[in-house]
Amino acid sequence: MTPRFAIVFFDVDSTLVTIEGIDVLAKGNPEIVRLTEAAMNGEISVDEVYGKRLAIIQPSREEVDALGRRYVESLVAGAEETIATLHRAGVSVHLVTAGLAQAIAPLATHLGIEARRVHAVPVRFAPDGSYRDFERSPLTRSGGKELVVRDIRARTHGKAAFVGDGVTDLETKPAVDLFIGFGGVHTRPRVRDNAAVFVQDSNLTAVLPHLMSDQP
Repeated sequence: MTPRFAIVFFDVDSTLVTIEGIDVLAKGNPEIVRLTEAAMNGEISVDEVYGKRLAIIQPSREEVDALGRRYVESLVAGAEETIATLHRAGVSVHLVTAGLAQAIAPLATHLGIEARRVHAVPVRFAPDGSYRDFERSPLTRSGGKELVVRDIRARTHGKAAFVGDGVTDLETKPAVDLFIGFGGVHTRPRVRDNAAVFVQDSNLTAVLPHLMSDQP
């Protein structure tokens, strides 16, 4: 199979994995879950909820490390095969997520994605491991993923696609040649209705026919 794109960007939560990391850290806190869903559905901006959720949760280093292990255990069906297929074809795979960088790192390693191609939000801890703050980044704001994608594309060549489930992912549509909405974990109406392609299948390999060609 021949790749249609030189670069493929993936969201992480509810796209490569079946969980929302911030909700796992919140241990089911209904207010956090409500804020996350509202942001992912585009009802409120990421700017309004990002710092607020972390301030409520105050995740420790130990909890973030545990989330990293949980990510690896929660891969969407077909995720490993999808990434491996793209890598074998020479595609540059990037993760673009508002997830916590220290928790995303083990997942990226597991999938064979280089650290330099992981774009996430680092958190800072006190010497005793307690939560201190998060690094301000475009990824913590509405439209941030689009800025990150445009910056990467300005330094690389070739066509690009983005695969994601949420409205913050959909914001990258003008910056790529193809935006694929993934509804295998959650179907978000705004994404379904506005994605160039929407994949409902719960197995991530269903995106491959849109990213690869049978033609040499």
